[in-house]
Amino acid sequence: MTTLGAVFLPQFAPERLRDVARAADEAGLEELWLWEDCFKSSGVAPMTAALAFTERLRVGVGLMPVPMRNVATLAMEAAVLERLFPGRSIIGVGHGVLEWMGWIGARVASPLTLLGEYLDALRPLLAGERLTVDGRYVKLTDVGLDWPPQQRVPVLAGAEGPKTLELVGAKADGVILTGGTTPDQAREALTRIEAARSAAGRTDPFRVVCFMLAATGPGAEERFEAERRAWEFPDGSDVGAAGDAETIAAAVRRWADAGVDTVVIQPTSTEPDPEGFFRFLGRQVRPLVA
Repeated sequence: MTTLGAVFLPQFAPERLRDVARAADEAGLEELWLWEDCFKSSGVAPMTAALAFTERLRVGVGLMPVPMRNVATLAMEAAVLERLFPGRSIIGVGHGVLEWMGWIGARVASPLTLLGEYLDALRPLLAGERLTVDGRYVKLTDVGLDWPPQQRVPVLAGAEGPKTLELVGAKADGVILTGGTTPDQAREALTRIEAARSAAGRTDPFRVVCFMLAATGPGAEERFEAERRAWEFPDGSDVGAAGDAETIAAAVRRWADAGVDTVVIQPTSTEPDPEGFFRFLGRQVRPLVA
């Protein structure tokens, strides 16, 4: 069954997070997603708050840029979140926006190498292993968590280009496909990922997450088109839907048919009622998707 989530955009004021998260939780939406964006919002702080504000909602960050975070630090944070809120936190990592990484002095010469080394360290650390690593970027000396998670924590990674898709297929527990990925592009990406998984001898579960733009209510078409242009998504490309619950549910099913396990609805940055939008998704769209 397709999982339905929605993004609390970093363009929304942080103080709105509590009401939006609770609206999603009460409406039956399964997942709330956050973005770690320079310089609007961090990832771990709002994730922790959203988990504390709610009872059953799963909360993910898609994604946390690995150049910004020492792998041991993220392992400690992810482990604590899992122990505090078992089974409810979703960890997503990736290159980050390379221009932004340059702004903060964290851009590396080989983002692909860094991401591979990071995944090779983060997943074992969260599995309770003790590591010594002397990589190009990741360096650890006899590092292990005193309080590792009590159950497995999947690590997802963002990917867009062919080489990153292949790396994620070989090394991560799932992929986060960016907004603007059409159903046809998702199919192509998953073909490449599956080939990489097969070459790596992997048969374990693998989760596929994709973001989809949506708008509803008065002025939905206009807001949707303005957002599409702001993101520079091509004219006529299938990047989401504007309209009623059935229209948006039908769009969700297009991504599900392409092999996406979790479709995360991305509201427009000008959404006038984020709380109402999340309730609409949980109460009206979710039953149609199920």
